[in-house]
Amino acid sequence: MSQLLKRLNELSTESAVAEFLKCCGSVEWAQAMARARPFETTEKLFERADAIFDQLSDEDWLEAFRAHPKIGERKAAGAQSETAQRWSAQEQSRTGEARAGVMDQLADANREYEQRFGFIFIVCATGKTAEEMLMLLKSRIRNPPADELRIAGDEQKKITHLRLQKLLEQS
Repeated sequence: MSQLLKRLNELSTESAVAEFLKCCGSVEWAQAMARARPFETTEKLFERADAIFDQLSDEDWLEAFRAHPKIGERKAAGAQSETAQRWSAQEQSRTGEARAGVMDQLADANREYEQRFGFIFIVCATGKTAEEMLMLLKSRIRNPPADELRIAGDEQKKITHLRLQKLLEQS
């Protein structure tokens, strides 16, 4: 077991919940992850993270989504730690390279998406340009709501994995 994982396993429950909330904004998920410790390997950590997320209610998923800023924005609708804010900015860093008008199109498409589905567009933004995310948003807006919720949940799990890795690297 790595020292970083060992440290995560040894945190108090309250501290572990706070650390896990940096990775996924669902309180239920963070509490379940804290209860699931100890994790023998990082692979087991990631497997358990997905299994717990898959068992959450739709409302828990929506809580996790609210902890993200909209693509192209800095502030989330829900609570977000300073670390999670910094990670969001890093994940969306390529939006700063957007051609003129793309961010306006993205803002308009974000509003349309949120109006249609009732939650913000969730995509694992790491490495993606604003243009790529706009294209993905436009393609996903045609999905049936139940399908889109599942797709957004899968994207949340990708984000959670990246953030769990960052958490282990900073520990």
